[in-house]
Amino acid sequence: QVQVVESGGGLVQPGESLTLSCKASGSIFSIYVMGWYRQVPGKQRELVADIASTITQHYADDVKGRFTISRDDAKRTVYLQMNSLKPEDTAVYYCYTSGWDDYRQEFRVWGQGTLVNVSS
Repeated sequence: QVQVVESGGGLVQPGESLTLSCKASGSIFSIYVMGWYRQVPGKQRELVADIASTITQHYADDVKGRFTISRDDAKRTVYLQMNSLKPEDTAVYYCYTSGWDDYRQEFRVWGQGTLVNVSS
């Protein structure tokens, strides 16, 4: 089985920075996409950023220029560097990854989420 574990959430003040990490493990043959979504109570989970390669990246409009996603394939880890954080960035952030396992079966896995709270 494939699983992901997030880390790095916490409480920060507006304008500060935070970096989230997510490491995938298990019977992984190849990872295609790694990304971050976020959700606040009463709203749907939304894409923050994802990365399929160093060239193929997507960002939500409201985080462009402030957040940077990157991945280390050797470590099977994706990072989300969040700068100039705003109160509206407060949410539970979920890691997501998809790819193929050792049996060449496609997998899609979500993490359990990490809380980012931006408050003064």
